[in-house]
Amino acid sequence: MQRKMPGRIAASAILAAGTLTAMTAPATADTTSVSQEQSPQYASTMMQAMQRDLGLSRAQAEQRLDAEAAARQAADGMADKLGESFGGFHYDAGLGKLVVGVTDRAEFGSVRAKGAVPRLVDDSRAQLREASTTLNQHSQRAPESVTGWYVDTTSNSVVLTTRKGTAGSAAEFVRSTGVDSDAVRVVESAERPRTYADVIGGQRYVINNSTVCSVGFAVSGGFVSAGHCGDYGDSTSSPSGTFAGSSFPGNDYSYVRTGSDDTLRPWVDQYNGSARTVSGSQEAAVGSSVCRSGQTTGWHCGTIQAKNQTVSYPSGTVYGMTRTDVCAEPGDSGGSFISGNQAQGMTSGGSGDCTWGGTTYFQPVNEALNAYGVSLVTS
Repeated sequence: MQRKMPGRIAASAILAAGTLTAMTAPATADTTSVSQEQSPQYASTMMQAMQRDLGLSRAQAEQRLDAEAAARQAADGMADKLGESFGGFHYDAGLGKLVVGVTDRAEFGSVRAKGAVPRLVDDSRAQLREASTTLNQHSQRAPESVTGWYVDTTSNSVVLTTRKGTAGSAAEFVRSTGVDSDAVRVVESAERPRTYADVIGGQRYVINNSTVCSVGFAVSGGFVSAGHCGDYGDSTSSPSGTFAGSSFPGNDYSYVRTGSDDTLRPWVDQYNGSARTVSGSQEAAVGSSVCRSGQTTGWHCGTIQAKNQTVSYPSGTVYGMTRTDVCAEPGDSGGSFISGNQAQGMTSGGSGDCTWGGTTYFQPVNEALNAYGVSLVTS
């Protein structure tokens, strides 16, 4: 990861066997991968979720998936076939069929020939999309009470949602844009959309929309990570935040303050579909097992080899590091080290990789917590 300051590295480096090896290339990795047991037709985990969330039996879930597959086949090429008369389509779970809106009855036979159910509608999909686009062009003028709009093929309208008791001002906004009011259905709703982000140890975050590191641990107000990942004032996304503190070299820790919409989780991603719960930050002894989570290489374990090591990086010297034989690679920087359910520290640097093995240092977490006056999110 490239740094703004000369000589500073973005990923990790280590002094090992007399050779200074720098890992500088930013890397990306997939998020947590959940392995699924496969049934003859559908993954059992998906079937279980459908039964739970849609209130179906297993047989009903399988029937629905089969019917939806047939509906997708019927939908293929439908828009091109119907042209200007196409009014959109939707799957009707009650009928178990694809329902296709058309503005011309003469096209009913074409729809039935594809195994779908025709329905006469007033507006074509193109007309509804044009209305939605016009609303988009005037979005800055929308009242604060308006929470969004979308093309709804089921009702053959553009649905505009607004808070309770504000339908009048929402309708006035629609009229002011020149959109045909008959094409827009104003719906009062209690919804208040906001962004969602879980802050979980070991998962990726992006610095200044260009480089990546890994979350260390969720703490009060945000999360801690490595200092070399960003400077004070740098912005982050996924989760969104701002570096409220950063110390490197000398130390290698940072504190990112996140938004109120983010959910701080007492977890470290194990990259196997599950997470390790963080219960505290009691320091483990030399020789203890320790595991590391990072967005590039996921979850790896080893042992603590030494403490209070001084490490000389090309960009400066850091003190008080803990040495391990756990592997790491670029982009894992900042990620969680945990022993049992006790947080240990954040990945600083290392030599080698997770193909051949190597040595990795971490910055003890308690020093960062004390420096910023924050506490771990625990369970």
